[in-house]
Amino acid sequence: MRRTTIRDVADAAGVSTATVSYVLNDTPNQTITAATQDRVRAAADALGYPPRTVTFPSEVVASPVVLLNVGTDVIGTSIGRLIRTMQEELRRHDRTLVVISEGRDAAQDLRRKLGPLAVVDLSQLPDDLRDDHIWGAFRGHQAGFPFHTRLQLQHLAEHGHRHVALAIPAEGTGSFGRARIADAHRAALDLGLAPLTVVRVSMDPDPRARTESVRTLVQESDVTAVASLNDAVALSVLSVMTQLGYRAPEDLAVIGFDDEHQESLWEPELTTVRIDTAAYGRRAARLAVDATTRDWTEAPSTIVRRASA
Repeated sequence: MRRTTIRDVADAAGVSTATVSYVLNDTPNQTITAATQDRVRAAADALGYPPRTVTFPSEVVASPVVLLNVGTDVIGTSIGRLIRTMQEELRRHDRTLVVISEGRDAAQDLRRKLGPLAVVDLSQLPDDLRDDHIWGAFRGHQAGFPFHTRLQLQHLAEHGHRHVALAIPAEGTGSFGRARIADAHRAALDLGLAPLTVVRVSMDPDPRARTESVRTLVQESDVTAVASLNDAVALSVLSVMTQLGYRAPEDLAVIGFDDEHQESLWEPELTTVRIDTAAYGRRAARLAVDATTRDWTEAPSTIVRRASA
C-alpha cells in the first residue's frame, strides 16, 4: 500500500502542503481560520496521517541504505557540508548514505534496484518539494529555498535599496537557478521593491565579455544593488566593477549567495548568504531514519556581512 503523504492530506483538504504543516505542527502566530484547521485535521484523520509505524517481523531486516540524489544541477560548495553531516548522523543510526548524481529516471531505476530505507532527491527541489513539511518552519516561514532568497533581498531592502538587479550567469542557470529567479521576483514584490532587473553576466574568463552588462547597470539604470545567483557570479560582477573603475558598495552594492569561502580573497570582501546546510543534513538524516521533524529554533540561513553590501 502506498504511504500517505502530507500532499495527500493537502489535496483532500483543498489547501497547500504548507498549511497542512502549520496546522499539524501547531505552528504559532498563524492566521489560518479555525474552519480550515478543522478541515485539515479531519482530512489527516481520515487518511491516517501521519502514518503509523510499521513493525517488521524479526526475520525481516530493513535496508541500511539511505539514497541521496544530488541531481545533475548541483549549485555551490555547500552540498558537500550537507553530505558530510548526513553521513555522520546516519552512522549514529547504523545506516549508510549512498550518494548519486542522476536525473530523475535514472534515480528511480537505482531506487528500485537498491530498495533503500529512504530516498532524499534534491533534483526535485525546484518543483515538488518547495513548500513541503520536510523543510520545517522558522518563525512562521517555511525554511526551504525561498527563505534564503528572500533573506538576500531583505538585506538589501534594509539598507535602503529599492531598485535591485538579479545577476545570473549568461551561460544558463539550470532548474535550481530558474526556481531561485522565480523566488526572487516574488520576494521583491513582497518586500515592496521595484520589479527586479535581471542581468546576465558572462562567466567567460575574458573580462571584455563581461563588461557591458555591469556598465549599463551603473550608467544607464536606477539599480543601486545586485543580488547574485551565487558567489561566483557576484565575484564576476565585482571583478568587472574594478576593471571599470567602480566601487562597491558606493557605486553598486553586491551580495552573493552560498558562502563558498572565496569571498575574502577579493577586495572588497563579499557579503553573502550562508545556508546552514549542516543542519539540513542532520534534518534529512533524521527524517530518513524515523520521519520525525521539528521546526527550527535557529535561523536556517544568515547574512555574512562583509564590505560589498
